[in-house]
Amino acid sequence: MSEGFFLKGNICHTPSLGSLVIAEDSYLLCMDGRCEGIFSEIPAQYAEYPVKDTGGCLIIPGLVDMHIHAPQFSYRGLGMDCELLEWLYKYAYPEESKYADLSYADKAYGIFAKTLAATATTRAVVFATVHREATLRLMDIMEKTGMVSCIGKVNMDRDAPDGLRETDADSAAADTLAFVTQALERGYRNTYPIITPRFIPSCTDTLLQKISEIRKRFDLPVQSHLSENPDEVEMVRKLVPEAAFYGDAYDRVGLFGGDSRTVMAHCIYSTEEEIALMKQNGVWVAHCPDCNMNVSSGIAPIRRYLGKGLRVGLGTDVAGGHTESMFRAVTAAIQVSKLYWRLVNQGSEPLSFPESLYLATKGGGSFFGQVGSFEDGYEFDAVVLDDSVLPHPQPLTVQERLERAFYLGLDRNGIRSKYVRGNQIFR
Repeated sequence: MSEGFFLKGNICHTPSLGSLVIAEDSYLLCMDGRCEGIFSEIPAQYAEYPVKDTGGCLIIPGLVDMHIHAPQFSYRGLGMDCELLEWLYKYAYPEESKYADLSYADKAYGIFAKTLAATATTRAVVFATVHREATLRLMDIMEKTGMVSCIGKVNMDRDAPDGLRETDADSAAADTLAFVTQALERGYRNTYPIITPRFIPSCTDTLLQKISEIRKRFDLPVQSHLSENPDEVEMVRKLVPEAAFYGDAYDRVGLFGGDSRTVMAHCIYSTEEEIALMKQNGVWVAHCPDCNMNVSSGIAPIRRYLGKGLRVGLGTDVAGGHTESMFRAVTAAIQVSKLYWRLVNQGSEPLSFPESLYLATKGGGSFFGQVGSFEDGYEFDAVVLDDSVLPHPQPLTVQERLERAFYLGLDRNGIRSKYVRGNQIFR
């Protein structure tokens, strides 16, 4: 854990939905990996603490990617002419089959981790593949980056091509148990296993029940997909006719929140009953606007979810989403909310920039605990942005500089440094 120090600069964070708090030319204190105050001047009792002066840079909380597929990173930006189910069989599954080869997995996951470490993302919830050894390699590689991540070995024992479809529920569950056991035995500091049924169409009830028991045994979180595409929703209705709705198919086997942290990606076509159960069980929604557009799934009613008090974060969903940039996720969430307001429901107010930034930081960060804000006691995840690489002739406020930085993609060439739990991992 790092010792106490100050970051000096223009400090920006969103302690609550819609509130953007800015402390100009101020000092952010990190002690033992946590935030311990924002000060206009250094208090006398901390006078001997070192100061890392950013020279007027923007300082923001690290961004949290609530949904990303590591093995799909290699073909991001391809296959955007398909809807979801066709896209899975034409692009996703053939690529994921390659991870049976550990040499390929090492190379591909190395590229993924190196790229992600250089972005504004400090934490991520990650899908791997069905391959246990390759998934453990991914965990090894991600651990070395210093980022915090939850990584899951995917489960699929039906409706999947040869090479990805697990033999049966018993062997699939046994492999997941071995994965979890081995991951925990390695003693990672920043990398955690997460139970990962791909989605209901690819998992039998028997498999879901068995991995739910593993979840309970080790008190693990859960990630999956929910109500992403109309054809997918209809498929679930036919496969699990006894379920009242898509989310109920997870809930019947104990994989839908309640006593476990659960994140469900997309949630575009959730019914009122499904929304109510997500609220009741404390399920996080991972809003993935780029993917929802790229594979023609639709627009998630995020304002509606926020109004009902659901937990919401943002995800890039590479490779359905074409970029790993969480800056892009922030701006895309705003843009699609405007389309939803204009084209679907004019009573639904679009997201503001502070609201979308909140979803990308504290909204998703709550999945990891006290994360995503500079409030006292929160884990010290911070990104320093140098927007001098974006020259402008007119004076700009700090808020204008920050919003401009997101829309102009400053995360590509303007990150000066990044901190996770107080440790500097990028400079």
